[in-house]
Amino acid sequence: MRCGWVPLNRPTYVTYHDKEWGVPVYDDKKMFEFIVLESFQAGLSWEIILNKRTAFRASFDEFDAEEIATYDKRKIEKLRADAGIVRNRLKIEATVNNANQFLKIAEEFGSFCNYLWNFTDGKPIVNRWKTVAQVPATTPLSDSISKEMKGRDFKFFGSTVCYAYMQAVGMVNDHTVDCFRHKECEILQ
Repeated sequence: MRCGWVPLNRPTYVTYHDKEWGVPVYDDKKMFEFIVLESFQAGLSWEIILNKRTAFRASFDEFDAEEIATYDKRKIEKLRADAGIVRNRLKIEATVNNANQFLKIAEEFGSFCNYLWNFTDGKPIVNRWKTVAQVPATTPLSDSISKEMKGRDFKFFGSTVCYAYMQAVGMVNDHTVDCFRHKECEILQ
């Protein structure tokens, strides 16, 4: 059994759920990838982002934060013309900004992972939801992290985006208890 939000007729969703969602991430590059993807997802469906993920990866230099931090107006305009990605100027500019903020945090804390995992004492929060309807869109912790990151000048990282990010990178295990991935992700702590 899988979480109820997974449309079984959409292989991209199934693969994402079965292989990635809720798996603890301790790699800065992967952490940055999800900041980019979750920020672009704001106000859109996750399916749109998943379907464009390969194009995002190519267009944003394999999610290399150091490279993205150097993007200038000409590169931003090139991205605005890229039909393979979401061409929202504010989100593209936010990605460049967030790359710079991400690098500052990584330098300050030794890695971005060190910074972010401090919010959960270095281990995932394991929830025991019985239904998808019980899973919140935000929590006091996502409120706190979002506020902290906004204070560090991150853009498009409100509490809802933050909580989706926490789920994606495995800071929280929000697989429902009847989902086969709940136990598998719990073991990965």
